[in-house]
Amino acid sequence: MRAFKVVQKVLQGSKCSETKRNGALHLNPVFYHCTGESHEEFLPYEWYEKAFPKLTRLAHILKDVDSVDGRLVNVNNDSILIDDRIEHKLHTFKSLARIFIGSPSVQQTIKKHVSTLDCFSKPSEREPMIVNSLTKVSNILNVTAQQRKSVRLRICPQVTQHRIWTGALEEILNELKLELDLLNFQSPSKGIGMGLQIVSSCLKFLAESAVTHDPDSASWMRLSPAKVVDSPSRKWEDVYEMFSDLINCLKSEKDWLYHLTKIEVMKEGLSQINEVLIDNSVGYKDAKHQESLVQKKLSRTLGHSSQCLFTLLLYYLYGQVRDIEVDLCGALYENKSENRFTLCLGRIVTSNEEKMVLNGVKQLDRALMLFKFVWETAGMKGILELQGHLWCVGPEERSITYRGNAFFLHGIILGPNSISSKRL
Repeated sequence: MRAFKVVQKVLQGSKCSETKRNGALHLNPVFYHCTGESHEEFLPYEWYEKAFPKLTRLAHILKDVDSVDGRLVNVNNDSILIDDRIEHKLHTFKSLARIFIGSPSVQQTIKKHVSTLDCFSKPSEREPMIVNSLTKVSNILNVTAQQRKSVRLRICPQVTQHRIWTGALEEILNELKLELDLLNFQSPSKGIGMGLQIVSSCLKFLAESAVTHDPDSASWMRLSPAKVVDSPSRKWEDVYEMFSDLINCLKSEKDWLYHLTKIEVMKEGLSQINEVLIDNSVGYKDAKHQESLVQKKLSRTLGHSSQCLFTLLLYYLYGQVRDIEVDLCGALYENKSENRFTLCLGRIVTSNEEKMVLNGVKQLDRALMLFKFVWETAGMKGILELQGHLWCVGPEERSITYRGNAFFLHGIILGPNSISSKRL
């Protein structure tokens, strides 16, 4: 009875299902993550003993599978998977792993090998996080309101350049087309077919509207092409309307289409440039004026919390538009005596295979470097150190250096671990 009360108290407020059979308590480890702040009480050791075989079994089933920024993939061949059963198993695995990361044995291992920090000890530090706005990044870094304004003013002229704007739109549309092709192959429908047509129309529109010129000639030498008789004037409003139609015809498939959410996000930017003309039949200077209007309007209207602005930043930094997923949000730890800060983020992987680990390291590296970019752009005082932490099932404990940053691969076991070092 006492053990039952302890379990109830520790799991209070968490999404953990409890059942009783033959007078014994059984916990169904499906949606595990505790939301309380206490890290002084733990589940009984017997619970970990009973749950560990399931964690191990799931790791074996999912050894080649991971969720990369909202997309289920096979890391061996980078193929996209659409399977709700596998997705559910992966969610179960990572949710259960979070509880083990908070266990005494794993916490002792972290403190042993990362002695300067008490990281991931609180349940709130083991929560998953989707990095999808500058506001979320700034909140974690404790960026002030004045500094946030400075960040926006500094990055807007860079990320709203016309080539970045159109490049991000094309990236989203091309990725959405891939998703629709895959979905159409598995379960074709009228909405998917119409969505593919609209995506193709949008891509054609952007391609036809692109301003081309000879880079080897001076700008003043480019003459206006011959005008097409009765050529209809086009505006960015046309793309805005096509995006609206795209969202409407695919709303029933929204759960399967990650980039449809990005279409919704980019509508914010399109709404700000509705009246700007798109015309590649004009001279070089007029075309550049059109592009300049797009940049100026977007820079003036997109706020710090704008997901549209954040998407443009992701494309500017990484050439991709997917928000970054982090399995454990960690925290920013401060060493006041040295004016030093350490940002820790975590990732849970299903195996210790090199490709899986490297894939996880790259994911964390993108997230960490994004935080560093905002830190430096905001002019934050103090030295920022970046640390990535990965966990897999098994007796694993080693350090990894990637692009100058430290990453630690930890093992989830019920006994002692060993440590080795490796450089990628």
